[in-house]
Amino acid sequence: MADVFEIKNLYFAYDANDVIKGLSVKIPEGKVTTLIGANGCGKSTLFNLMTKNLKPKSGRIFLQNQDISEMKIRDFAKKVAIVHQYNTAPNDITVEKLISYGRTPHQKFGISSDRKKDEEIIRHAMAITNMTKHKHKPVSKLSGGQRQRVWIAMALAQDTKILFLDEPTTYLDIRYQLQILKLVRTLNEKYGMTIIMVLHDINQSLYYSDEIIAMKEGMIFAQGKPENIITANLMKNIYGVNPEMKEIDGKPFILPMEVSYV
Repeated sequence: MADVFEIKNLYFAYDANDVIKGLSVKIPEGKVTTLIGANGCGKSTLFNLMTKNLKPKSGRIFLQNQDISEMKIRDFAKKVAIVHQYNTAPNDITVEKLISYGRTPHQKFGISSDRKKDEEIIRHAMAITNMTKHKHKPVSKLSGGQRQRVWIAMALAQDTKILFLDEPTTYLDIRYQLQILKLVRTLNEKYGMTIIMVLHDINQSLYYSDEIIAMKEGMIFAQGKPENIITANLMKNIYGVNPEMKEIDGKPFILPMEVSYV
């Protein structure tokens, strides 16, 4: 299996505060890879560096052997779609209209060279995310889970093979969290998309990821299959907790735990 991203000796700092410290890692193609780690470990910063929202102090990030620093935003957007944690849209914009903006990287000056193809891709994105029946509704009138599916549909309309998701289940109730994560698996397994996401819920990471990258203090602490790297020792080192763990369906499961406040 080829690597879709390769990161070499990456450094990044906010003012004098080093956040990413000589990080090197490879992201496999065709898998669901999840970044985990305690707050402040650098996972969100790494996400923003890989999506060209930040520029590294030094080091290089390669997308399919091409240095992303040398790629124009439009060319990058033809290969990579991104759903950020916080998204806003005008109150009156409809579902279909917002999703149509995903075609922007393939247009020149906002003009489509193949309107029929654009319409077909938009319809397909709505169908995959189960948003067709809501296409004429204002996005502002949707539930949180529905809005998240609209943003994912807009990303799908870019027609890329790589999708970044920054904490896609944050602020959603458990029903919508599971809907989004099942959609992620469908996009990967049925449509062959490479997914790279940030998650906070470790049990969700275990069940919906092929590969986990655990970060600590701006470095990679561990990388591998969830069942191989999510251990009590990793939880202690990454999060400073000692959870009780059980095996369910061949995968570890972290039981609820008590913590002390300091």
